[in-house]
Amino acid sequence: MTTNDDLKEFLNAKADFYNRPSFIERDPVSIPHRFSRRQDIEIMGFWAAVLAWGQRPVILKKANELIELMDGSPYDFVRNHHDSDLKRFLAFKHRTFNATDALYFLYFFRQYFQQHDSLEDAFLIVPGINAGVGYEHTKRGYKPESNPVNTVESNLIAFHDRFCCDPFFPARTRKHVATPARNSSCKRLLMFLRWMVRQDNNGVDFGLWTKLQPSQLVIPIDVHVNRVARSLGMLNRPQTDWKAALELTETLRQFDPTDPVRYDFALFGLGVEGEM
Repeated sequence: MTTNDDLKEFLNAKADFYNRPSFIERDPVSIPHRFSRRQDIEIMGFWAAVLAWGQRPVILKKANELIELMDGSPYDFVRNHHDSDLKRFLAFKHRTFNATDALYFLYFFRQYFQQHDSLEDAFLIVPGINAGVGYEHTKRGYKPESNPVNTVESNLIAFHDRFCCDPFFPARTRKHVATPARNSSCKRLLMFLRWMVRQDNNGVDFGLWTKLQPSQLVIPIDVHVNRVARSLGMLNRPQTDWKAALELTETLRQFDPTDPVRYDFALFGLGVEGEM
């Protein structure tokens, strides 16, 4: 019979095995690893995470195409491009992400980085501005999950509302920026937050952000994590949604309350390598 101690020991070993530079090569995290400047890492990390659905070679190809369209310097491009430079994005497409979405992303980045040095601030709760996080959804009866521990739930809602509130925001782009307020699992945004927030010396995650803490992170549930977690009896909720992400994170927090999402490496690696 497998005990919690056995499972913890097994997952710790697998997390250590997969959390190493060789993990980067075939993963979307390789895209921000092309850069050293903080803002380039943030811009392309966010964009690569948003595009991360479908086959990984195609995701990497499309993210690299975006880098080429921005002349290899995302931060410089979003800050200094001319309107005529935007024409090159009219043919960009990845699954349901199209030119309209790409142009709004560029518009948001340009407006945002004129006032901020880091994308981390976009995920923070600002008293007096969005202290009542989820203002778009409050009138629909949304209430944040009652959680015994602090997570990034409210931060994700704040970011979504901030990202979508511009008068020029195209309604079709909303589907590319998930929010717990719609009970989405928020897989791609949670993956981006893992890259930015987790801090270790293994060389995969960046640990650039310090205002959000690793203990607040929620695990991104992709098809591999979902399958392995269920096979190990760590996830019981039938739907793969925000509540499922919280449930699995609470299970992992029993093994490491300060850094529960380190086990993303173990669950994803076991799934993608076919060990389970």
